This record gives sequence, structure tokens and C-alpha cells, in this order.
Amino acid sequence: MVKLTLRDRESVQEAVRRFRKLVERSGVKKEMRRREYYEKPSEIKRRARLRAERRSRRLRLPA
Repeated sequence: MVKLTLRDRESVQEAVRRFRKLVERSGVKKEMRRREYYEKPSEIKRRARLRAERRSRRLRLPA
């Protein structure tokens, strides 16, 4: 959970900007997008396998 305490003489715009950064860094937004729709367990595994394959392919090839 993200908590934001207002600083002395902080404008609303500054507080909103700081809040957005906190939410982005905490991963709340990413988690909301991930949970927006139900994803079958087989799809989750498939996506993880493809991600691992891409990562291993990248590590094998010389840069």
C-alpha cells in the first residue's frame, strides 16, 4: 500500500506527481494490469517459458 504525507507548503500538483511516482515504483499499476483479466495457468506457464527461452537465447549470443 502506498502512503503519502503532505509536506509543508506542498502544492496539490506536487503531491499528485509524487504520488504517481510512488505508485509506479511500488508496482501497484503493473499488478492491476496483470490482474485485469483472468489468465489460465497454462497461459502463465507458457509466457514464463517463452520469457526464459528469450533470456537464454540472449545470454548465449555474444553481444
